[in-house]
Amino acid sequence: MFELSWLEFLWKTGNSGTGGCPALYRTEGGYVVQGVKLGEGARGQLRQLAEDEDAVFVPADVLDRLRDL
Repeated sequence: MFELSWLEFLWKTGNSGTGGCPALYRTEGGYVVQGVKLGEGARGQLRQLAEDEDAVFVPADVLDRLRDL
């Protein structure tokens, strides 16, 4: 399991209501993405997914805003 000492919330998707929101966080050396778990069909299309890795769906507007940082 990958541990980080801190996360700084940046923003969430503009289409989100309350709770359980796809979001982006800044952390030491990179970013953490919060999103919806992929189903088995989509997971099966990922390449070389390691035992300790996972993937999530994130709306484009969450990541598009990185260009403005």
